Amino acid sequence: MNEERSKILKLQKEVKDVKLNALLEITKAINNNFSTPQLLELYQDILENRLGVGKLVLFSFDEEWSCILKYGINDSLGNIQFENELLEISEIETISFSKGNYSKSFEIVVPVFHKQIPLAYVLLGDVNEEKIELSAAIKHLPYIQTLTNIIVVAIENKKLFKQNIQRAQINKELELAQNMQQLLFPHLLPDNPGLQVSAKYLPHQQVGGDYYDFIQLNNHEFVFCIADVSGKGLAAALLMSNIQATLHSLLNYTHNLKDIVIELNRRVLYNTNREKFVSLFLAKLNTKSQQLTYINAGHNAPLLLYESKLIELTKGCTLLGITDTLPVTQEETFNYASEFLLLCYTDGLTDTLNDNGETISLDKIRDILKTNTGNPTDLINDAVIHYAEAFKGGQNFPDDIALLSVKVTDMRF
Repeated sequence: MNEERSKILKLQKEVKDVKLNALLEITKAINNNFSTPQLLELYQDILENRLGVGKLVLFSFDEEWSCILKYGINDSLGNIQFENELLEISEIETISFSKGNYSKSFEIVVPVFHKQIPLAYVLLGDVNEEKIELSAAIKHLPYIQTLTNIIVVAIENKKLFKQNIQRAQINKELELAQNMQQLLFPHLLPDNPGLQVSAKYLPHQQVGGDYYDFIQLNNHEFVFCIADVSGKGLAAALLMSNIQATLHSLLNYTHNLKDIVIELNRRVLYNTNREKFVSLFLAKLNTKSQQLTYINAGHNAPLLLYESKLIELTKGCTLLGITDTLPVTQEETFNYASEFLLLCYTDGLTDTLNDNGETISLDKIRDILKTNTGNPTDLINDAVIHYAEAFKGGQNFPDDIALLSVKVTDMRF
């Protein structure tokens, strides 16, 4: 039984790695401006050869609907034509047409929309309809939807560029990326008598390169982080999404912070070729042993308020994406015996300028923490942002701002 379970877990890990690497490969291809045929070839390879999806037809709209990719189908369908019944479908569903041939040959339709306007439809199925097991098209459906959206958006952007409406391209690109980015942030953060966690994110543009996360490992262990990708806009957001995917994948088989930081550094180097870097604060909270362990990879030092003392968490290593190996990686563990408050932030906060050219001082942030220590974490974040808004006067925020506040209030938790 244990041997069988080990095989299953190994297979699950292999599939996760295949999916993660495929996403990174697609992102790199888009960043390197691969042509539409090259992107479609890569898309087909991932679905057909790596995930085992038996057959596929992809329709795209460019003045009229046309088939831009097909594989695994026989001659019985003849010339692949778009069937108007597809336009009645707005969500993923099984195919059940009253007319046409597709209901006889495919299982699933995946529509891709932008502002309620259909951009593409993907029809999926397996070559062997007689097999009893769950088909690859259904088994990997959420991932296929994500991959299809990325590919279709990339191809659509190429169309817009060729039509010389760059402004429309950028707006659509950013809106879609913003929706994707919002999905990466945690939607449910702990809020109970023992542990309160709150976050706030203000992108400088529609999308940005700041990232925070809070992940529960078990009943008493949590991993959380805050990170900042150099640069702004879509390129920074794409790299940030890669970091999020990598972190979640790594946590499936290791909780060692040093191992995670070393692998993240390798992935950043691989995907950016030293053209971008990442600052990261990564921590693990154990409420049973009452320990907070962290590594600070060149990030703004979070502020820890404990027993009326403010401690800056600075131990760690250099920025990620600078060198092939991290020469020194220090991990520090903080043991606590009473409640504490931790504020993590990105440099968009402290780089904020007022009308006199002055920046926000850390002393003022420290004062806000001390004054609001008895308040819930969401109100603490609001107090920091409220001060920053008032401080900048008529100036704009220069960069994204992300805040992540963590408060442990009950030692029995």
